[in-house]
Amino acid sequence: MTATAFDERAASVRRPPSRVSARLEWAIAWRYLRSRKGSRLLSFISVVAIGGVVVGVSALILIMGVMNGLQNDLRDKILVGSPDLRVLNYGQDLKIDDWQTLVDKVRGFHGVVAAAPFVLTQGLVSAGHNYVEAAQVMGIEPQAPHVAQVTTIREHAIKGAGDFRFASTDGKTRGVVVGKLLAERLSLMPGDTVRMLAPPTGGKINPVLGTFTPRYYTFEVTGLFETGMYEYDNSYIYMALPVAEEFAGLGTAVTGLEVKTADRWSAAGVARALESALGYPYRAEDWQQQNSSLFRALKLEKLTMGFIVLLIIIVAAFNIVSTLTMVVADKTREIGILKAMGMPSRSIRRIFLAQGLVIGAVGTSMGLTLGLAGAVALERYKFIRLDPSVYFIDHMPVSVQPLDVILTVVASLVIATLATLYPSMQAARLYPIDAIRHE
Repeated sequence: MTATAFDERAASVRRPPSRVSARLEWAIAWRYLRSRKGSRLLSFISVVAIGGVVVGVSALILIMGVMNGLQNDLRDKILVGSPDLRVLNYGQDLKIDDWQTLVDKVRGFHGVVAAAPFVLTQGLVSAGHNYVEAAQVMGIEPQAPHVAQVTTIREHAIKGAGDFRFASTDGKTRGVVVGKLLAERLSLMPGDTVRMLAPPTGGKINPVLGTFTPRYYTFEVTGLFETGMYEYDNSYIYMALPVAEEFAGLGTAVTGLEVKTADRWSAAGVARALESALGYPYRAEDWQQQNSSLFRALKLEKLTMGFIVLLIIIVAAFNIVSTLTMVVADKTREIGILKAMGMPSRSIRRIFLAQGLVIGAVGTSMGLTLGLAGAVALERYKFIRLDPSVYFIDHMPVSVQPLDVILTVVASLVIATLATLYPSMQAARLYPIDAIRHE
């Protein structure tokens, strides 16, 4: 800087208008961020400080997006075969006998869109060989125009491999629809027959052996389904409701009612109101209660991972502190000259505050861009594949929520601003004479 230019900027310090002073402060802050050799590029230590913020912000956005994606994907796939809420009852038998009257009451309740009975039990299934598999047996009403669509499971029948009408070739509804993975292990295709061992519930006790008499049933495979949810595809078999009642030994009773609400997120409130209205012995469980352990684990994991990645931004803040401290040490003589020429301490403080804000803003902007671009690429091209038998899903889903992005940006800028306080106060406390004499 020439003597004339320096005198003009020093004179502007004494001018009362704050706009001139602010321009000078920003000009000096930008000069301190640049390289010593007169280049307009940022100095190496400034680039390192910005890089730390970039890595922290982009990593935090990606991690939060992945955790949100896992929650959303798991929730959607769970709700393929699991309703918004279920009406069950207390008692030893855990079944509802007079369900026809109950379903009419539930369907007329405020907030309920549809309701239907279901049977849920277990059984052993074989395809005519020695290999036997345990299966979850689900009984629902056969697909028909008048049947309430409480869940979307009927929409996941594999095209060309049957449907959920359970129509067997003998003219009855003794067909079963099998999950794709379970069918692959048993080498089943539509038209094949399966032999199933029913649970001992409702069975007769052999007077000689003192044990339950096994009950075997033969069904025809009338369809296959695939949801993408490992638990369903790997172990579920669907059959017609009357057949499932017979298979489970319930007579004309059912396990409970499946209920679809107008809004999935209002299911908890509807469940509480419904339980209160129906009274004992009925109870209602919404979809979050039915899978509470899984969703609590995901929420805790998201919080933990977010806190861990936030530490990267905090480490980047230490980079900002060290960068500005080095600038203060390097520019001590110039700071002394500026203060000797009349620049107040608050302006010196604002100069270094401006440097920190530039580092934080540039790093946050670049990190935000990089994080969002990475999230879009991960979701579109599915770079990270997962084992569905372990994670329930076959790829790493990403769902970026605006609130998470806003919180990340605000946290980054706040941390970057706080990181400038110590160096800026150190610079403002320098005495002009001591600073000019500094070597």
